[in-house]
Amino acid sequence: MESDGYLPLFETRIAKGRVLYRLFMISVFVGICLIWIYRVNHIPRKGEDGRRGWIGLLGAEFWFGLYWVLTQAHRWNQVYRCTFKDRLSQRHEKELPNVDIFVCTADPVIEPPVMVINTVLSVMAYDYPPEKLSVYLSDDGGSDLTFYALLEASHFAKHWLPYCKKFKVEPRSPAEYFNSSDDPLDPNQSKELVFIKKLYDEMENRIENAAKLARIPEELRSKHTGFSQWDSYSSQRDHDTILQILIDGRGPNAKDKDGFVLPTLVYLAREKRPQHHHNFKAGAMNALIRVSSEISNGPIILNVDCDMYSNNSHSVQDALCFFMDEEKGHEIAFVQFPQSFKNVTRNEIYDASMRVIREVEFHGLDGCGGPLYIGTGCFHRRDTLCGRKFSKENKTDWSSLNDIRRKDSVHELEKKLKGLASSTYDKNTQWGKEMGLQYGCPVEDVITGLSIQCRGWKSVYFNPSRNAFLGIAATTLSDALVQHKRWSEGDLQILFSRYSPAWYAHGKISLALQMGYCAYCLWAPNCLATLYYTVIPSLYLLKGISLFPQISSPWFIPFAYVISAKNICALAEFLWCEGTILGWWNNQRMWLYKRTSSYLFAFMDTILKLLGFAESRFVISTKTADQDVSQRYEKEIMEFGTSTPMFTILSTLAMINLVCFAGVLKEALMSKGIIRVYETMSLQFVLCGILVLINFPLYQALFLRKDKGKLPSSLAAKSIVLALLACISFTLLY
Repeated sequence: MESDGYLPLFETRIAKGRVLYRLFMISVFVGICLIWIYRVNHIPRKGEDGRRGWIGLLGAEFWFGLYWVLTQAHRWNQVYRCTFKDRLSQRHEKELPNVDIFVCTADPVIEPPVMVINTVLSVMAYDYPPEKLSVYLSDDGGSDLTFYALLEASHFAKHWLPYCKKFKVEPRSPAEYFNSSDDPLDPNQSKELVFIKKLYDEMENRIENAAKLARIPEELRSKHTGFSQWDSYSSQRDHDTILQILIDGRGPNAKDKDGFVLPTLVYLAREKRPQHHHNFKAGAMNALIRVSSEISNGPIILNVDCDMYSNNSHSVQDALCFFMDEEKGHEIAFVQFPQSFKNVTRNEIYDASMRVIREVEFHGLDGCGGPLYIGTGCFHRRDTLCGRKFSKENKTDWSSLNDIRRKDSVHELEKKLKGLASSTYDKNTQWGKEMGLQYGCPVEDVITGLSIQCRGWKSVYFNPSRNAFLGIAATTLSDALVQHKRWSEGDLQILFSRYSPAWYAHGKISLALQMGYCAYCLWAPNCLATLYYTVIPSLYLLKGISLFPQISSPWFIPFAYVISAKNICALAEFLWCEGTILGWWNNQRMWLYKRTSSYLFAFMDTILKLLGFAESRFVISTKTADQDVSQRYEKEIMEFGTSTPMFTILSTLAMINLVCFAGVLKEALMSKGIIRVYETMSLQFVLCGILVLINFPLYQALFLRKDKGKLPSSLAAKSIVLALLACISFTLLY
């Protein structure tokens, strides 16, 4: 309670142990500086063995040290948020704002319609006044199958929403609820559960049968006039705007089976033309912002990906505790919830949950002025998305924002608003620049959030004990690497954009937040130092040239301290985030794989784009997997299966380290040089050995496995040849 008796709607708690961590951070930085001093003062003279390798390691270690300093912005001032929904209800029950919810999908094959409608139904069933909820599905695939699934969901909602309200079920995605719930003790609920489950199964079967046919049967098409809009449909990338208000929340027929109001439900497939760039998800979101402003105009907008179903029916109230707080709510532009996944295995073979980012780093960014906008699970003020600048004098009267009067009929409104989603509407306007989501970047969400913060607004990270949203994580190594390539490529493009955190944001956001953004923007360039450190010390080890201090030298101490301190701290952090030791080890493997493949290709593509030789592309992550792939994923067996350029690089690097390690070990054992290796090249030997251990699943996929998830024999042969050529060439040249 404040001194004047005011009770805030949310509380901010500062993380414990900050002083101890800061002292630890300073000690590590001192160790890093000592390593730099050692490298500079002990550079081999011209003509001496290892001079070029030594200078390269100096550059790599200088980069690693500076990058580590940037990452400390994520940990310097961590805060945790707590909301008071009871106070919100007591003070603002009658003036709760309208909320517009945007669900985005783009491909009915990669993102199955049944999954999409489960997300839609989960957000329609929020424990929030239904007359104040409007749900919009943006279908960038322009699929009549997705429209049909949504039409089916609009009928099922008349039974599902009353069931959720009556029995207060969680989660409110039907598929997830039926899969996770036990038989209820209440006989009345048991009876209704059987009925509602039967309705859902019938709906699911109809949708899946239509998907197998790859078309909507004529008897179904004839039952709804909305299908007529596909009569002139040309292709996924060439069609008119398709807008259908399936449930008009203000209409007399928008009632569930118990007679209560249903939320508004709208389908939108914006116009697509081959000659006009459609700006991917940012273009879809901006079309939704414009169309929704004329239908419901909710002052609060929630956007979720089609695979991120609501797992907590009170998330809207949690977000409103921040926006509607009388003292600090006027500063907050968006409330970001963590991106969590339902299918993450115990030991997270692909580090899919990004556990440390979710549980540590974003809390640190929150203490510096606010987290990034990550594209899903985020509540926005509509006016900030539309370009409004922050002003201390502007306070929001939430009750006045709910007044929207429409005179047009649903049919007239649909016809009238199609132009707002045309393929040329954005041309010569501020949309994609000063208004809406930013265009021209693969991570339009991050750059949009940064631009909002540069206009003076703050953001909030809220990580409740019960996950607000749950999605589907990548189940193959290829999908995980491609996803990280897109993220790292987009983040690097932000660094060179007009909203670069390095220069444009200077003075507009805090220095710590600048550093936090830059740490993510520099993911891709990490590939250069990591590649060097992965290959060169091993090759010099094979030739018997030491690049590190001897174990008896005092200079060995800072190397040993920094390496051990950073890894022990990282392990402790991971375990504190409820991870496992094996999960941390998998995290280290993915750290290596991402930096030597995803980040490398992201770096190269960004450079080519800056030089005008390439264009940005948006890759949709696969949301489904074959049964045998799923089984291997559940058993935590790494999935390869194909030969890609990324896998070629990973395999070659793994073979280089294996050849070097085996060669040194053989020579040491045959010539009894174990003591010499231990005394003069212990760090190099340990580094090479750890790289071999990390790559063990890759060696299995190359030589031992027989299942379909293994790597092709041709790739094994290619990687061996390339590794041997690299080792022989290095030995001859140096």
